[in-house]
Amino acid sequence: MWKGGQGFTMDARIDKTSEVESRPANNLLRRLSAADYALLAPYVTVEDSAANQLLYNPGDDVQVVHFPCGPALATFLVPNEDGRDVETILVGREGAVGGIVSEGFLPAYTRICVKFGGPFARIHVAKLEAAKLRSASLRNVFVRYADCMLAQIFQSTACNAIHSIEQRTAKWILAAMERTGDESSVPLTHEQLATLLGVGRSYASRVLQSFRAEGVLDTRRGSILVRNRDGLKLRACLCNDAVKMHFEEVLRGVYPTEEREAG
Repeated sequence: MWKGGQGFTMDARIDKTSEVESRPANNLLRRLSAADYALLAPYVTVEDSAANQLLYNPGDDVQVVHFPCGPALATFLVPNEDGRDVETILVGREGAVGGIVSEGFLPAYTRICVKFGGPFARIHVAKLEAAKLRSASLRNVFVRYADCMLAQIFQSTACNAIHSIEQRTAKWILAAMERTGDESSVPLTHEQLATLLGVGRSYASRVLQSFRAEGVLDTRRGSILVRNRDGLKLRACLCNDAVKMHFEEVLRGVYPTEEREAG
């Protein structure tokens, strides 16, 4: 039996790969060591959630952590005084929402909804906290993820302040594609895009029309079809790249990339 320089047999590596792939399709959960995941596994459940399903309202006690799996996405929405919601960040299979680093139950600050439907792994906050008390390495992973999420929020704030609607539109579409793993389409309506951008529906529609005229994308009912991904990247700001770079520095292997998905 072949044995590498680090003392792992080929069979051991295959067994490790099989164990990781048997977990829910969430990169944060798959980033955990086998010992750390074993602390969580008895309490993790997986359920399908439909698009627009509400996970938390502002003020709700956060009692469950939700891990989007596969193509599922969650979104944070901040309600405005005029009654409209503005979306701040998307969270896909690279992360989780709700009670990541808190000790005990804390109220939700924003509304958290399912953006794109799909499977979500769930664990009760109390079970996660108990596991973190038993493992410093498990605590470290979630603290690092919280740092990555905070960086994403900072970058989103800067993006909203300095970049054009066109740049932000391209950025959001690319971010959704990366997180869902779909290289050609995003199940996004004009209304949903407008909410992401914090603009009126007619403005969002005009931006999409200009992209369509340039041959970058097409639209159909309920979806955006990307025809020229490189062209879309040229129109996007670099905020997505900054977030990905921080993820790679702080929590390598968690943020979806084209190379990683291809591999």
